[in-house]
Amino acid sequence: MKYITFTRAYAFLTLSFLFCACGGNSTTENKNIGTKFFFAPYGTPVLDGSSSDEAWENAEWYAINQNWLPPYTPDSLDFKGRFKVIWDENMLYILAEITDDTLVDTHSDGLVQYFDDDCLEVFVDEDASGGDHAYNYNAFAYHIALDNKVVDIAPDSSKRYYDDHCISLRNTVGNISVWEVGIKIFDGKNYVDGGENIPKTLKQMKKIGFALAYCDNDHSPEREHFMGSMPIEGQDKNRAWQDASLLGILELK
Repeated sequence: MKYITFTRAYAFLTLSFLFCACGGNSTTENKNIGTKFFFAPYGTPVLDGSSSDEAWENAEWYAINQNWLPPYTPDSLDFKGRFKVIWDENMLYILAEITDDTLVDTHSDGLVQYFDDDCLEVFVDEDASGGDHAYNYNAFAYHIALDNKVVDIAPDSSKRYYDDHCISLRNTVGNISVWEVGIKIFDGKNYVDGGENIPKTLKQMKKIGFALAYCDNDHSPEREHFMGSMPIEGQDKNRAWQDASLLGILELK
């Protein structure tokens, strides 16, 4: 009986190990808490709007395929998106490949209806604590425009530029745009507008609340689609700009 018990225990541990080892190869779902995980290997790319840098070779592609603004999901000719993430001590880096049949930037003032123009949106929660971030810096929601301007909402509910937080370069050939973005990670709970805010030094195994999205406009007064990397439950799926608990977990490997 002792031998049988030991054998079963050994088999269970072996299968558990194999299951966990395989999970790192793709986006995984934690069934206990419903959280989506992303994994970023170490590397420092040259930010030139190209995907050919060898720093990206070991990072896997993740899809931007969740419809955050119904009523309908665009077809692949209208929009298709995927991305990779890597990191070094100084920055988080994103490589996004976006298929978009029309690039639209109709608002001359970058602080007015910036979310209704085509833009890449990066959600970052430095300590993955979740919770409200609509009008505070508990998390950032960086809207990166076609001209590489970066906008988010300040605690006083005004719209402001945060160009010093991100370095962005985009190359577009035909209907495919390649974005390379470097993002400094700030401790939002201690972030002070106009203060001496020092970016965090990133380390292996750090966990960051994270999601990537794209606002897609096809020459309408408002964006037709808002596509994200995270499934969001309920009728109102456009809530990530308010609630960092809806973000995934990005682990630095």
